[in-house]
Amino acid sequence: MAENKKQLVLAAMDGKDVARVPSGFWFHFLDDEVGADAFRDPSLTKHLLAGEKTYIEGFRPDFVKIMTDGFFHYRSEQVEQAREVRQLRGLKPLADDDPWFTAQLAYAKELTRSYGDDVAMFYNIFAANTTFRFMQPVWEQGEALLVSFIQEDKETVKEAFDVLSTDLARLSTRLIKEAGVTGIYFSLQNLLGDGITRAVYDEVLAPGEKKILAAANAASDYNILHICGYAGHRNDLSWYEDYDAKTINWAAVVEGIPLEEGQKRFAGRAVLGGFGNLASEVLYKGTKEAITAETHRLLAAAGRRGVILGADCTVPRDMDWKHLEWVREAART
Repeated sequence: MAENKKQLVLAAMDGKDVARVPSGFWFHFLDDEVGADAFRDPSLTKHLLAGEKTYIEGFRPDFVKIMTDGFFHYRSEQVEQAREVRQLRGLKPLADDDPWFTAQLAYAKELTRSYGDDVAMFYNIFAANTTFRFMQPVWEQGEALLVSFIQEDKETVKEAFDVLSTDLARLSTRLIKEAGVTGIYFSLQNLLGDGITRAVYDEVLAPGEKKILAAANAASDYNILHICGYAGHRNDLSWYEDYDAKTINWAAVVEGIPLEEGQKRFAGRAVLGGFGNLASEVLYKGTKEAITAETHRLLAAAGRRGVILGADCTVPRDMDWKHLEWVREAART
């Protein structure tokens, strides 16, 4: 009987015994995944779909993280143009038929229709914090701008981000119920800056993030929380220990917190990751022997239940797929 990869991954997320430990890796398909705007240029979605399908059909991954290159931005000129915190006041939610919903639902359906019966598919959703930053003219400056907004008027940020998070929650629900995705891959990270303590984060940002997860969990038992350490961004994982998600993925290499420690921190929930995602690390540049050895080392430490092998974050676009297959092969033994 052919292996059912969807059942394999869901069993791993449930912490059950599995015939082999599954793995999953992903990469961007557009040249400028942050600045690309598929709402203004629908041809970008065709390019994205083509890349997704080539990877799924060519590599046959154990599960799919549905990449959202071109969909990083929230469709709100008010948020996009806000350079002062007062400009966020009075933000209204999007209509149900806004292209921000319909275009993403159509994109997800195109993938689930073809592959959703055989492979688990998790749609990438960014938290309001990250979404706001990606919408800035220079996205790397978005964190400092958001910090300044919170320092000046955190109540306005709370109200605006509640609207944005509510729409992200609505999108998550619709993706699961209408588009047939297995669940969401929910990406967030600590906000860094003067005065942004755990208490401030819990007051301003955490409520919206938990609202999104609650909506996704009401629609599916299988959702993944990604604590993003992309580009070396350091996070205090303790901020998210009470976030409700079936599986937790964090930057194990960046944070220096291996899978077995994360299992303890997150109360035995399933963990995803283990490998670094940079071109300087073994997954990208290693030999078959080195990648096999690292796979065996990770599993010897973390065990084989409630474990999915993956990377800190998105791997380079030119990753040799053979390296990913070596991980899968090594995880069988």
